[in-house]
Amino acid sequence: MSVETPSPERVRPACIVADKCGGCQCQMLSYAGQLAAKQQQVVDALARIGGLTISVDPILGADQPLHYRNKVTYPLRRSPEGIVQAGYYRKGSHKIVNLNQCPAQDKRLNPLLAQIKQDIQAQGWSIYNEQAHRGKLRHLGLRIGRRTGEILVTLVSTASALPNLAAQAQQWLDQFPAVVGVALNHNPDRTNAIFGPQTRCIAGAPYLEEEFAGLRFQIRPATFFQINTEQAEQLLQVVLKLLNLQGQERIVDVYCGIGTLTLPLAQQAQFCVGIEVQPDAIAQAQANAALNGIENVRFQAGRAKALLPDALSQADMLVIDPPRKGCSPEVLSAIARQPAPTLVYVSCNPATLARDLKQLCATAGYQLRRVQPVDLFPQTAHVECVALLEII
Repeated sequence: MSVETPSPERVRPACIVADKCGGCQCQMLSYAGQLAAKQQQVVDALARIGGLTISVDPILGADQPLHYRNKVTYPLRRSPEGIVQAGYYRKGSHKIVNLNQCPAQDKRLNPLLAQIKQDIQAQGWSIYNEQAHRGKLRHLGLRIGRRTGEILVTLVSTASALPNLAAQAQQWLDQFPAVVGVALNHNPDRTNAIFGPQTRCIAGAPYLEEEFAGLRFQIRPATFFQINTEQAEQLLQVVLKLLNLQGQERIVDVYCGIGTLTLPLAQQAQFCVGIEVQPDAIAQAQANAALNGIENVRFQAGRAKALLPDALSQADMLVIDPPRKGCSPEVLSAIARQPAPTLVYVSCNPATLARDLKQLCATAGYQLRRVQPVDLFPQTAHVECVALLEII
């Protein structure tokens, strides 16, 4: 493929391997062009999939479209020369583009990426081969608290132990004062999933602390937390503005994770219930509530379709933030049987958002009032949206 006539929006990418690496798709497009494309993506999805012609609010861009990622997880491999490499997959393949730094990730992670690869090389740990399902080390994970600067290092391995890992982990803590913990995640399965179910702290703390919306959160290696802290806070402000809380509301937050939205909402409402299928996430949410002294909240572990009927019987507002696949038909049916007067839907996929909004408006009596796109993922094609629905 060649460029015959460059677009006026074409720019020189910040990354020297942007044409090869599959981590970012849009670095050759100006940031203004990226925002315009994402805005149109949302408009088109709502119209074509949802049959919805609402005027979409202008997308909220990021002040920092580079160096924003607070978490990276790199697959590992050995080069034909036997050198340990880490990076993202080449577009449309499982071939790694080796990186020593990345302009999308927080700059403070770059020195660790280069050094840890060298140390893995020196330790002689075997590297996983996914075709043969042999070898040990699969991924290197780095996570940083944007506000606190605390860093977690995580190795993902098919083995539950690695020779000399404790000494190497302590060396990383000594060499990098910002590193507060080193963990080993055990993933022995033949799978595309990055993390396995068990993570063991090798040295230091099992979590980092981050400040978000004026609250303290404990975040573990495999915890879901938005990769763009600053834009996640902007998204939270959109949710708060749309809900227009007066202090008397009872809110249900479905797919609540570790309470990232639930706890700030609870500060401005009468009571909040958070629902999440992952027991570990619920345990972390409860710990975060206690850490911040927030008592007007209850977290429940279980499937949303089972817990929603009872929760909605006492709620006047519902917040849902599902994964990319959107809400299951059972969850949409549970909402339709007992719709809260106000619903805010947070989505990372305009296509499934449009599909679900269409059904909610048709079966639950909702009317779509607002749609606000937010760019949480600069340099990529992904876009987040917040939609407000109210009973007609």
